[in-house]
Amino acid sequence: MSFSNDFETRVLNYVFTTSSVTRPTAWHIALYTAAPSDTGGGTEVTGGGYTRKPVAFTVSGNTASNSASVEYPTATAGYGTVTHIGVFDASSGGNLIAYAALTTSKAIDTGDVFRLPAGDLDITLD
Repeated sequence: MSFSNDFETRVLNYVFTTSSVTRPTAWHIALYTAAPSDTGGGTEVTGGGYTRKPVAFTVSGNTASNSASVEYPTATAGYGTVTHIGVFDASSGGNLIAYAALTTSKAIDTGDVFRLPAGDLDITLD
C-alpha cells in the first residue's frame, strides 16, 4: 500500500519534530472503481447499499494486517469493477491514509458481496 501525502507529512512530523500530531482512532476501508493517488481523488463506489466498512489492525514486525474479515452488505445495485481500496480515518469524508490496487479487480453486480478475509490487507513499512 502507498501512504497519502497528508499521512506521510503526519508521520514525518511525528518522528522528526516536536509538533503535535493527531493520531487516527478509527479506520475504514473504501472501495474504488478508479485509482486514488497520493493526493486523494479516485472514484469511490457509491450507491447499491455501499458504505465504508470499519477495520481493525494487528501489527507484527513492520506489517499491519486486518485482524478480522471485512464484509460489505449484499449489493442492491452493481458497484462496477472494484480496482483499488483505501484506508480512511472516517466512515465518510475524512482523510485518506493509504491506498492500493487489488491484486485482481472484481466486478460487483447486484446480489454480490465483497469480502476481504482476515490477514489479506497488509500495510508494510520497509
